[in-house]
Amino acid sequence: MRNHRTIAYLYTLPWVITFGLFWTFPLIYSFLMGFTNSRLLAKEFSWIGWANYSALLQDSAFLSALKNTFVFALGTIPVTTVLALLLALLVNREFKGRGLFRSGFFVPSITSLVVVALIFANLYSRGGYVAMIGQMLGFETPQNGFLYDSGTALYSIMAMDVWMSVGYYMLIFLAGLKAIPDELYEAAEINGASPTRQFFSITLPLLKPVALFILVVNSIKSFQVFVEIFVMTKGKFDTMTSVYFIYEKGLTTQFEFGYASAAAYILFVIIGIFSLAQFLLFRQRKDYSW
Repeated sequence: MRNHRTIAYLYTLPWVITFGLFWTFPLIYSFLMGFTNSRLLAKEFSWIGWANYSALLQDSAFLSALKNTFVFALGTIPVTTVLALLLALLVNREFKGRGLFRSGFFVPSITSLVVVALIFANLYSRGGYVAMIGQMLGFETPQNGFLYDSGTALYSIMAMDVWMSVGYYMLIFLAGLKAIPDELYEAAEINGASPTRQFFSITLPLLKPVALFILVVNSIKSFQVFVEIFVMTKGKFDTMTSVYFIYEKGLTTQFEFGYASAAAYILFVIIGIFSLAQFLLFRQRKDYSW
């Protein structure tokens, strides 16, 4: 028995070493670095305690990036979740070409984010298709394009994110719908329950764990938005988000590793609190009622 355990530990050893070197060690090291004034070109760095965190809470650029991150997350999460649920309900019905619609809605979520961002940057440009359609409908469009205007840039990226993400969450909702027994709907129909009543009394309550998973995953993804910003605006026109701020401070010309590490852990705490709040909100009612 002891030999079998030793062999089992040896088999897991490569994974444990990899996890320790590339996950655990960087997490601990960056946490400690957040309490220093470490810079790339500095020969020495010293322990400065909470000075980085104190400076960040007074840094207007970081606070603006946090605000944009919250706007992005709170603006996309509800829309994406509701649209994904509606699409899942739609493609869960029997009709011709159902498989084609399912694939069509899902394909954007597996397309390269960089490719999608470049395509939408072209669509949002001055004289692009979005501007042309807006002008045809009588709307006033930004003179230099949607991504070069502080009033529309962030919301344009949010719209792209919703379009790209909704198919993935639709598929998860669809899996949850398939797991609901048909007998429940048959019994409800026999008892005279309308389709609306069945939706709110059967479908929504039983989709609660699925909805929680989607909300938590989507929240973590939204708070960590980076690629879209990097490709489409480089953080300009009031689109700077928390992760892009960390990237600029730590990995571009400034190389303020300590400052960037502190900012990263502030974001980590915010994501943890937001996710925990969702768990607590969904756990309040254990009778599967909304």
